Amino acid sequence: MAGHATSRERGSATVELAVVAPGLLMIIALLVLGGRVTIAGGSVEHAAAEAARAASLARTEADAQTRGRDAAEASLNEQDLLCVGGPVIEIDTSQFDRPPGEPATVAARVTCQVQLSDVAIPGLPGSREITETVRSPLDTYRMRG
Repeated sequence: MAGHATSRERGSATVELAVVAPGLLMIIALLVLGGRVTIAGGSVEHAAAEAARAASLARTEADAQTRGRDAAEASLNEQDLLCVGGPVIEIDTSQFDRPPGEPATVAARVTCQVQLSDVAIPGLPGSREITETVRSPLDTYRMRG
């Protein structure tokens, strides 16, 4: 009888693996997806911080725009973050015209559409938009112009 029971159980491990494997693969894919979004968010935030800092060191609004955009693009390139359609970089220099002695800031907003379609999870979008805004203070007593 013992041999008869064993023959009925033959192949059960293969069936169990076939049932469990898709669930395990989905969990692994979700972990990869979460990691990718988290890392991309940190990269976008770092790029915005670099842009705000570079723009805050400029003497003119035009120079702040250029320095901020260049710093954000360089940061994203260094971190190998590819944005679908390229990053959108906005530098807010509206407080640049405040008189010396008045507190003012420069804001940098970086938006990146991160590709997710290579993580094959049914029902999830092919990309996700990540936006970060960082402000950096202007030197209150700097000479402008």
